[in-house]
Amino acid sequence: MNTRNEIKAIIVREGMTMSEIVEKLAEQYGWSASVPNLSGKLRRGSLRYQEAVELADALGYDLVWQKRKERR
Repeated sequence: MNTRNEIKAIIVREGMTMSEIVEKLAEQYGWSASVPNLSGKLRRGSLRYQEAVELADALGYDLVWQKRKERR
């Protein structure tokens, strides 16, 4: 699954629409309240890391860096 579809699936799984998440991001972080703006970033793969952190937070998720187990 690509990043765009994964994020959209999480939005749906959380019972939200793109409009609702964009509105929440605009209120909490000052994002543009434009669904096409978020959709475009997801489609182009141009979502910045800080935006991904804020999007995850608005959805109730944390982005976690976890060291991989070494393969032998």
